[in-house]
Amino acid sequence: MSMLEQRGAVTIVAVAGTLIMCLFSLAAADLGAMLHARARAQAAADAAALAAAVAQAPILGRGDDPEAAAREVAEANGVTLLSCACTTGGSVATVEVQTAARPILIAAWSSRRIRARASAEVDPDVFSYRDG
Repeated sequence: MSMLEQRGAVTIVAVAGTLIMCLFSLAAADLGAMLHARARAQAAADAAALAAAVAQAPILGRGDDPEAAAREVAEANGVTLLSCACTTGGSVATVEVQTAARPILIAAWSSRRIRARASAEVDPDVFSYRDG
């Protein structure tokens, strides 16, 4: 083969290598999106659990419906509240939230739901506090 016949082969290899690197980059971006969604769901669950725990203690004057408080905080953080194990006058609130991932390349991940669970506890002394 002459040099003129081989000249286009390097271009094809370079284009194929570039395409593979682009696909790898998009897959890495999808993985990052999944990890970000997981962190966002956990942060929202933590915030919702704290809101529910505070609403459970009537003496704090922050409402009397802990589940509604947890739902409001969860929705404000872009997630859906799945469950709230909390009662007015109780000291522990446990919530579970869910959100969806938004991948770019890997379509199978688009239907995946990401869940997070968190608990918060009010110091029991808060319930026995009285103004002196």
